[in-house]
Amino acid sequence: MGRLTVVGLGPAGPELITPQTHAAIAAADRVWLRTSRHPAADGIDAASFDEVYEAADTFADVYAEIAARLIADVTTDDDLAVVYAVPGSPLVLERTVELLRAAADAGRIELDVLPAVSFLDTVWARLGLDPVEAGVRLVDGLAFATAAAGQTGPLLVAHTHANHVLSDIKLAIDEPPPRAVLLQRLGLRDEVIVEVEWADIDRTVDADHLTSLFIPELAEPVAREFARFDELVRLLREQCPWDREQTHASLRRHLLEETHEVLEALDARTRLDDDLDAPALDEHLVEELGDLLYQIFFHARLGAERGSFTITDVARGIHDKLVVRHPHVFGDAEATDAASVLPIWNAVKAQEKARTSAMDGIPSTLPGLSLAAKVQKRARSAGFDWEGGVEVAYVDVESELAEVRNDPSEHEVGDLLFAAVQVARRLDVDPEDAIRGAVRRFTTRFRLVESLAGDAAALAAADERQLAAWWSQAKSHESPAD
Repeated sequence: MGRLTVVGLGPAGPELITPQTHAAIAAADRVWLRTSRHPAADGIDAASFDEVYEAADTFADVYAEIAARLIADVTTDDDLAVVYAVPGSPLVLERTVELLRAAADAGRIELDVLPAVSFLDTVWARLGLDPVEAGVRLVDGLAFATAAAGQTGPLLVAHTHANHVLSDIKLAIDEPPPRAVLLQRLGLRDEVIVEVEWADIDRTVDADHLTSLFIPELAEPVAREFARFDELVRLLREQCPWDREQTHASLRRHLLEETHEVLEALDARTRLDDDLDAPALDEHLVEELGDLLYQIFFHARLGAERGSFTITDVARGIHDKLVVRHPHVFGDAEATDAASVLPIWNAVKAQEKARTSAMDGIPSTLPGLSLAAKVQKRARSAGFDWEGGVEVAYVDVESELAEVRNDPSEHEVGDLLFAAVQVARRLDVDPEDAIRGAVRRFTTRFRLVESLAGDAAALAAADERQLAAWWSQAKSHESPAD
């Protein structure tokens, strides 16, 4: 295989390119520039990957494509010496270099990475500080909310190439510092170093690929509220007598109750309209989601006390699992609509769990109608289903109803309900939502009947004709949506 050498062009003009880099470029059979949009790139005779930036949807796609092309280039000729030149230093925040290192570790290419002057050196010179003594943390502006999580400051934020990136950074901090420093095109004639109010970091300069942000102090860390909440759960566990007594088993019913309260809040929000502004309903939903979140943090606290896992493990685990289960987002799989996502999800999940049956992994604690629907959908996904649409389900219901008339046992009633779930499934109706809607309508009508009757004694004494009249009157009060 050929050899790939990665060099850096420094942070500004050609005067900061090292002699070692000049020598590597002069000796190369082929030179690639990550981008020609760099002050030191003009004097280098090389092709660039600028068109990759224009064609790709995300930076991750850009970096992956560049790495793939470079690997293909050096593996075509054993004697080929290829140089890949990046802005600044290849050792600082260069995602393409990380991908190339992974390829080298896997034995796919031979790789040399030469040191270079980084934009960091110019930053420290302009700010007049020692980054080690000051404890400066370098973070990526494109992933600020996660890269800076838990950090206080000072922070140097790189990759702030656009004003919308600066806006995202501004909004990520609940209690921002009073001021920050914007640094742009350092080492060039038109360099900009300006201290600005925090509110103005995204409207003072036209940010470009040579822009960075220095945050001298950050009293409250990013993701502060989650850290405070985790500490509160720990404190309650230590000092509250009720919290001290709880176990995973004792908390089970509370988790179930809080889940149902969230569902109730969601139903209220959905019945109004998800898109309408309803502060009271949203406030109630926020409260119920917080109660549910407390249960999750509580179980994680119990795990931490055993030394088994922490809330960090919970967050990391679900993050990594979702990445793996979305190869149509993070990999090569393709999904054009929601329906095409489900087979991908199920295939990845089956591979993860090493399941031998389509029925494996269905929680037996699901509500009965949801459980029946889940089982039927799994059977259908495995190819166990009949043609004929909903008419097939109607026939099954009629058959099961006849069997109930002949044998009114729990067994036959169960089969009838299971057949009714098949009707819902083939009509693309959630049976759990359907039965809850029916219960809700009955409850509303019954309350109206009680009101029409006047009191419990009158309701109990009414004959069937009166009950039917009240019921009909109650139904007439319903809106078409009910």
